[in-house]
Amino acid sequence: MALFRRLAAIGCALIGLGSFAQAQTWPAGTIKMVVPYAAGGATDALARLIAGKLQDQMNTPVIVDNRAGAGGNLGANAVAKAPPDGYTILFNINGHAISPAIYKSLPYDADKDFVRVTQLVSTTSVMVVLPSLPVKTLPELIAYAKANPGKLNYGSTGIGNSLHLTMEMVKHETGMDIQMVPFRGDAPLFSAMFAGEVQAAIVPLITAKAHIDAGALRAIAVTTAKRAGSLPNVPPIAEQGVPGFDVPGWMGLFAPAGTPRPIIERLWRESQKALAAPDVGPVLENLALEPVGSSPEEFDKRYFSDRAKFQQVVRDANIPLQD
Repeated sequence: MALFRRLAAIGCALIGLGSFAQAQTWPAGTIKMVVPYAAGGATDALARLIAGKLQDQMNTPVIVDNRAGAGGNLGANAVAKAPPDGYTILFNINGHAISPAIYKSLPYDADKDFVRVTQLVSTTSVMVVLPSLPVKTLPELIAYAKANPGKLNYGSTGIGNSLHLTMEMVKHETGMDIQMVPFRGDAPLFSAMFAGEVQAAIVPLITAKAHIDAGALRAIAVTTAKRAGSLPNVPPIAEQGVPGFDVPGWMGLFAPAGTPRPIIERLWRESQKALAAPDVGPVLENLALEPVGSSPEEFDKRYFSDRAKFQQVVRDANIPLQD
């Protein structure tokens, strides 16, 4: 038994030395950044921007691999099953913290199969209404909904995504009577709003800003605790009768569980450097994104806090679990 324990200890030490040596030489080949959504959106745009910066900084190819499907779970599963060597990483949004709360089962464990590397950016969503609706603030919308029960609908780009759950949080906190109508994306949702089929929505600031500026939509609240720089006159939900309300979105990097700590820290440091590059700031501002670059430990706290928050709203709103 003693001999067995000594052999096991030697084996663990050799594995540790191998991981250390691997980390010391990393990166020595192409890094694949999996984006679990289709090319062309804001998520893909930021992923390609960061990938290009990492490639330049580390002098190694960093390619973006779009693997859309199953609400982001297809790409996440591919990374969960990848070798933990730093050559396959995941670029994902806060939907990664929602999946365990909204799906009956997943082919991976969102908590245990990943290391949370860094929250790259924070995203802002905005509550918008039709200009024809006689409301200019959230309290006015709540009062109008209560005075007109069953008459208001809000648009959402899918059951169980962060925008749907954020509106359900508002409903739970305020008692607002407004029903959800699902759409397949921002474009059909906006078309339905312009046609008067739905009167309100919580949508990404980046996709709504042009419509707000054109007067086609009226912004009445942002979902973050502080005001958005591009909408300085639009107060947060927290300033309109729901103290403490703060539901920012995020985009961040993940790696397979077991990836050596030196590789995780290098990815974090290089990501911070990329976000601080002079030519990145204007792009982030144009995409309505705020740079963060948090440590793995800080990102852990954000992830598990959001996971608990979304799990609670799914229960409170009696949202059925998805297949």
